[in-house]
Amino acid sequence: MTSFAPGVIAPRLHRKLQDWASERRGAVAVEFALIAIPFFFIVFGLLEVCLLFIMSTVLEHSISEASREIRTGQAQEAGFSEQDFRDAICSELFGLLDCGSNLHIDVRKLSGFGSASTDMPLDSDGNFDETGFGFDPGGANDVVAVRVFYEWTLLTPILSAPLVNMNGSKHLIQANAVFRNEPFGD
Repeated sequence: MTSFAPGVIAPRLHRKLQDWASERRGAVAVEFALIAIPFFFIVFGLLEVCLLFIMSTVLEHSISEASREIRTGQAQEAGFSEQDFRDAICSELFGLLDCGSNLHIDVRKLSGFGSASTDMPLDSDGNFDETGFGFDPGGANDVVAVRVFYEWTLLTPILSAPLVNMNGSKHLIQANAVFRNEPFGD
């Protein structure tokens, strides 16, 4: 039977604690665990913002190309409907955005450039409000405003909370074009 004297146990315990405290094999894993959460938070937040900018640019491009037919009078002479104009916009989206119920179009003739509206059509609850939307491409020399809205569902809703401006973790992307139609026709 071995006797354990207090003077023998304390140095052994002290030596074991020193060995355990000097162990460095898991230090990298612990450091990564501390840094990983903020790092991925920043990376996914940046990706979400980049996607919004890309989709906004794609929408601006599509409205610029599609509204050219209105500006030159081709749409009016061909009897374009709102659906025809929607199809023209969708053909310029490179398949990146869904042209279903998330895409909203407002084309209207204005009395002048100063009367163009750039307001977000959202009600007080954050829902999209299409009241007053229509399709009037105007005639020769008329000032026309084309507004296109897309309800973008955020991919990282918790991380992207500052980007939400609609109900359902969505961000409303808006593209505008205001121009004077060319003197087409007779």
